Amino acid sequence: MLSIHKDVLYALENHQPVVALESTIISHGMPYPENLTMAREVEQIIRAQGAVPATIAVMNGELKVGLTEEELSTLAQAPNVLKLSKRDLAYALAHPEVIGATTVSATLVIAQMADIKVFATGGLGGVHRGGEDSLDISRDLHELASTNVAVVCAGVKAILDIERTLEVIETLGVEVIGYGTDVMPGFYTARTPYPIDYRLDDVTSIARVMQKKWRNRLQGGILVVNPITEDYSLPHETIEAIIQDALHEAKKNQIKGKAVTPYLLQKIVEKTEGRSLEANIALVKNNALVAALIAKAYREPS
Repeated sequence: MLSIHKDVLYALENHQPVVALESTIISHGMPYPENLTMAREVEQIIRAQGAVPATIAVMNGELKVGLTEEELSTLAQAPNVLKLSKRDLAYALAHPEVIGATTVSATLVIAQMADIKVFATGGLGGVHRGGEDSLDISRDLHELASTNVAVVCAGVKAILDIERTLEVIETLGVEVIGYGTDVMPGFYTARTPYPIDYRLDDVTSIARVMQKKWRNRLQGGILVVNPITEDYSLPHETIEAIIQDALHEAKKNQIKGKAVTPYLLQKIVEKTEGRSLEANIALVKNNALVAALIAKAYREPS
């Protein structure tokens, strides 16, 4: 069952800008109380630009589109919150006692149900390192290709294989637009060696691409990559060395599947003495700001 917060519903019914937000970053991305503070601040950034935030999660057997303050606080503090991909949604709905945080793929599914066109997140999932052997490819990419939603992110998550992820995105027919950049950002770092095809330097131009695509029934999402600001950007070489060491430790300790990502992120936080957490928070806020501006431009008459 789709449960839409009254503020989000009013905005949708009156063709006002709405920005979807995933909830895994709250429950699995950083510790309490930093996660709750971040979630509140991100929502406020969106409101300050004249758009309505819609944090998405699963609670009480419902697909929640927009959370109350109480629900947001519960999500940030609850133990054993399930990390929900698309494949997990039916299970969570069938068990009302489950509190579930949505990944990019699940958030995309629910955002499309609610007819929300813009979604802000931190980093996109993709092809895992060694994915040519393991075939470990995030559902995020396939959901992005099949839903009419624009995703604003700081690039592919740094722990992934960026080059192979871009190849899969191209195969799936998803436009990658660099907001003020002609290379793929690397999440914690503003630039990587990997070029992208399209650079646009203003949100009106991005909104126009969205309008032209979906009004002409060209199905599928659009990926808008928004580099982390230079004052928070970490050296690519430093992050890469930390990730390589952490991957080696994960393999040695037989950490696999869904457990790998939080393990690697925690190692990065430890090795950077918290700078990566600061960068993570900063890039999420920056993406929320850009997403709100895009959502406003998309709703303006053209």
